[in-house]
Order: sequence, then structure tokens, then C-alpha cells
Amino acid sequence: MPVETPKIPTLKIVLWVALASIVMLFAGLTSAYMVREAEGNWVQFVLPKAFYISSILILGSSFTMQMAVSAIKKNNFQAVKRYLIVTLALGLGFVFSQFLGWSSLVDQKVYLVGNPSGSFVYALTGLHLAHLIGGILALMLTSGKAIMEKYNANNYLGISLCAIYWHFLDGLWIYLFVFLAINH
Repeated sequence: MPVETPKIPTLKIVLWVALASIVMLFAGLTSAYMVREAEGNWVQFVLPKAFYISSILILGSSFTMQMAVSAIKKNNFQAVKRYLIVTLALGLGFVFSQFLGWSSLVDQKVYLVGNPSGSFVYALTGLHLAHLIGGILALMLTSGKAIMEKYNANNYLGISLCAIYWHFLDGLWIYLFVFLAINH
């Protein structure tokens, strides 16, 4: 009797391919950052404190997202709703803190144009934020479905996909934050 291998949902495969392309985008940008920095004409600046706050917020949101996944596996619908809403609030807090960070950069006279270091910081954080906004939209959709109790312990692919993407964004931000903290 042949052993049946578990099938991976097509949407999960598509998500992993998309994540691989995002990794390549940011790997290319951070590599370009290091190459350009070595050429000189590089303005030094203080990394905004708001970026530290962003890191705490996104790490917290990753924790609450994982709690939502754990809760749906137990059919704890109220906990799923609560954790997804908290994740969404923390994600919006991250967005707000990014704008505070950019404001701090402007106060330091680090602009999008005029010096390559500022351009790279805005490009890296802005591209991450664009991807995070996509994650917030997915989280809003997932939260709405959770509120309508469309998920259960046997059917939670939407929550699972949202969680994978959200954890990816968390890891990507931590990578960018550490990279910028070391190389600013």
C-alpha cells in the first residue's frame, strides 16, 4: 500500500515563492548599501529611537500572531479574535513609529535625496513598510473572517498564511534594524 504524502496547499507554495523574491530584493539592497558606503561621501547619523520602538512593537505583534495560531488550533474563537486585533494594533503602532523615525531623520537633516546613506535608509525602511502595509491588509481580512468565525481547528489556512507572512516581516525588520544599527 503506497504511503500518501501530505499535500502542501498551493497558496502556501505561492507565499513561499513570494517571500523568496522579497529576500532577494532586500539582499540586493543591503549589498548595494555596503558597496556604496565603501565608495565614500557617506553621511553618518544617529539611528532614530523610534526604530528601536518599532522593533519592540513588531516582535510583540509576532508573539500575538503566534498566540492566534495556537488559539485557532484549539477552537478558542474569542482568543483568536483578541490576538488578531492586538496584532493589528501593534502593526499599526509599527507604522506610526516608522513615520516618527523618518521625522527624526529629517530633524537630523538626513533626507531621501542629497546623500546616499539617507536614500538607502529611506528605501530600506520604506520598502519594508510597503510590504508591512500589505500584511496589515491581509491581517484585516483575516481578522474579519475570524470575527465571523470562518476559521476552525480543521480550517485555518488563512490564519496560517497570514502568520507566515507576518513572522517573515518581523524577521525582515529585525535583519534591517540590526543591519542599519551596525552600518549607519
